[in-house]
Amino acid sequence: MTNHRVGMIVPSSNTTMETEIPAMLRARAEIRPEEQFTFHSSRMRMQHVTPEQLTRMDADSLRCAAELADARVDVMAYACLVAIMAQSRGYHAVSERKLAGVAEAESGAPIPVLSSAGALTEALAHLNAQKISVVTPYMKPLTATVCDYIEYEGFHVVDSLSLEVPDNLAVGRLDPQNLLEHARRVDTAGADVLVISACVQMPSLPVLDALQKQFDIPVLSAAAATTWRLLRCLGLDPVVPRAGALLAP
Repeated sequence: MTNHRVGMIVPSSNTTMETEIPAMLRARAEIRPEEQFTFHSSRMRMQHVTPEQLTRMDADSLRCAAELADARVDVMAYACLVAIMAQSRGYHAVSERKLAGVAEAESGAPIPVLSSAGALTEALAHLNAQKISVVTPYMKPLTATVCDYIEYEGFHVVDSLSLEVPDNLAVGRLDPQNLLEHARRVDTAGADVLVISACVQMPSLPVLDALQKQFDIPVLSAAAATTWRLLRCLGLDPVVPRAGALLAP
């Protein structure tokens, strides 16, 4: 049996990534019992999802990378999609390089680093998506920023739904069952993929399997994309039962 140490850089108000990623990897043990995981987090201060707080928070990510390097984690995930996308187009590649540099300098060895923003766009490319529909908890201007970021990476957003919840703690308390209705409200006609939660704080895992069964296109969440990329960084099969088409065994 092999144990992998997973490091997560998360907003201080995030309550979902340290729940959904471990839940997916525990479910993976049903089909890959030889791989075990432990989870280690460092937090960046952020309470409200505003451009100002996101910029201040992102500047703190380097400290978090240094802290997680002290734990000699095997992989490191910057688990906040919008903090990256609110900076500038393509910023996930810049951020990942900076964090990897800090991690290697502190630990003396390379540590794979991924971001939820990069994972989402890479997952869309892996699924051969061209057109997507998106559900976010953000205010409409921030949703527009996220959609622009995704389109800059080569995809077309056919429709988006903004739930307009600015308090990040409140986002984590949203009932995932409501996503079943939100999925009906967003226009998926012509879409190749439905991103049901373009936010790592908005819970979606409890309904991801049910939604996938309702749609004939892949249904994806930012958390599922992060888990997919995390497993690939570790050189492991990116498979998790009941977590949507991207991670389907």
